[in-house]
Amino acid sequence: MAVDAAPVETWLPRETMSVASGLTHWITENAKSTRAFLKRVEVAVGIAAPVQGHHITELPRAAHKKGDHTPQADSDAQARELLAPALHGHDIGLVSEAGMPAIADPGSAVVRAAHAMGLRVVPLTGPVSLMLALAASGLNGQNFAFVGYVPQEATERGKRVRELEALALKTGQTQILIETPYRNTALLQALLQNLHPHTRLAVCCAMSLPHQVSRSALVSDWKRAQGLLSGLPLDAPAVFLLGR
Repeated sequence: MAVDAAPVETWLPRETMSVASGLTHWITENAKSTRAFLKRVEVAVGIAAPVQGHHITELPRAAHKKGDHTPQADSDAQARELLAPALHGHDIGLVSEAGMPAIADPGSAVVRAAHAMGLRVVPLTGPVSLMLALAASGLNGQNFAFVGYVPQEATERGKRVRELEALALKTGQTQILIETPYRNTALLQALLQNLHPHTRLAVCCAMSLPHQVSRSALVSDWKRAQGLLSGLPLDAPAVFLLGR
């Protein structure tokens, strides 16, 4: 759940805020930002207890760095420990720094553990930049794949970009990529250098935020029309999509 200057009700549905307002136990990427989120929920709809009285437990650092989507004994055991309060009757909220937990963010191990422990799993809706970007791209939304990050090394990155392009052009499957904001410019340059002129490229920045920008055009147009790059906030979180 991204924290932004806009009121929380502008980007979270009322029902999601209502559920959040009743929780006092949380599993999160970052306790500080979760407290800030709770303060904003408190202003909007109220919360069940003062923020300092909430039980907020951070996911292990390994889940941040390497993800937890691949089942492993250690991560699944840790997730079970995090969910222990649920066995004593406490509902627990899973919060990510941005987007939605377990989708391009850690949290999968917690969800797996919840199912294994017989706990009810209820996903709550909110802004998910991957889907917002796909909707704004003009690319195929019936067949798509989120492929995460591409290699940082130039040769390997170029090779991977061309592989993804070949798949997209052959099958029609839109390929969705992300990068850390400080490497967004380098990724965009690599895409323009390695993609064919007739491939469509969309770049969607700061999705769900007031200054969001989405641009979609053929690579040949990206190279020719400087206006496509003008005002593109590449220092913000961005989603890159390519296809036909």
